[in-house]
Amino acid sequence: MYSYDTVAEAVNGLKQRGYTIDFNLEADNICCSKTPLALKPADFEITEFYRFEGESDPADEAVVYAIESLKGDKGVLVTGFGISAEGIGEELVEKLSVKR
Repeated sequence: MYSYDTVAEAVNGLKQRGYTIDFNLEADNICCSKTPLALKPADFEITEFYRFEGESDPADEAVVYAIESLKGDKGVLVTGFGISAEGIGEELVEKLSVKR
């Protein structure tokens, strides 16, 4: 796994390695607003993830996920810590839970 100091470094590094799709969370999937691509939890794997903790501001805490679909589409999803079930489905919350 690679090492990055900031969220921006992680996103840029992943994009340089082919993770070019920008994913966003929806109710029960992740999607790309620029394409019709939408993936249910069973349709993708998290190949890497990077946690960032804000030194002085909790709002700076984030997780950067490298996502690969079963069809080979690769992209990045950035979320805050503590994904809650509010607004997104339980299956998606479970898939994105960072387990150490």
